[in-house]
Amino acid sequence: MYLKKVEGPRAVKTADGRVLCMGDLPAEDTQRWVASRKETVVLAVEYGLLSKETALDRYGLSDEEFDSWCFARNRYGFNGLKATNAKGTRQP
Repeated sequence: MYLKKVEGPRAVKTADGRVLCMGDLPAEDTQRWVASRKETVVLAVEYGLLSKETALDRYGLSDEEFDSWCFARNRYGFNGLKATNAKGTRQP
């Protein structure tokens, strides 16, 4: 079996016991960002599977957009990443 040489770890284990690997990441040409895909990218960066810069380049994200995903997940959990929940998490 041939394993491609990659920088960094091939897989990481999250605090809740999930194992994330490069194959679990969304496709590079992802256009529709549902909460589960956002969470996967945030966890990959948080646990060192991807660097933040690599994630931003790979998915064409801005710093502000990615930081808003991190903030929403840390403050409101998975539900904070849902677009339908954004209305309830914004300040008046």
